[in-house]
Amino acid sequence: MAELDPEAPFAATSEGSPVRQFAVFLPNRPGAFVAILDLLRSSHVVVLGLSVQDAVDSTVVRLVVSDPLTVETVFIEKGIPFNCMDVLVVSLREGAEQMPDCLRTLLKVETNIHFIYPLLSQPGGCSALVLAVEDHDFGQAMLAKSGFKVLRQEDLSR
Repeated sequence: MAELDPEAPFAATSEGSPVRQFAVFLPNRPGAFVAILDLLRSSHVVVLGLSVQDAVDSTVVRLVVSDPLTVETVFIEKGIPFNCMDVLVVSLREGAEQMPDCLRTLLKVETNIHFIYPLLSQPGGCSALVLAVEDHDFGQAMLAKSGFKVLRQEDLSR
């Protein structure tokens, strides 16, 4: 792996849109999450990654989807409370054993990871991680400089 210089200038690794993540705020009651999944399926949207944080009276579900524009439109039309943010999706071509190297790359440049979860599927069948980091562009540049492929929305929405 190449030595990282956190002060070096950086640029995007590829053309395309950043991967968008939706955080959906649901009441903690039976069927609430299934209703969201059914709504997305009826809109021809595939859930590619998810993370669920459950609390006593509410649940936050983080979703990476095949068609973020459709999801945003549907959530607005249906009055579903949500938040959007760009996340990094890193392809682990050598599988899960590459995960420590990916995380170590960000550790070396002192970039905090706010949360992380696996992608359920991606084109090519490789493992992948969804990462929210404190500086999206810097994190992307450092991962790319270290040899990791950072996927764009177009990579996931084929």
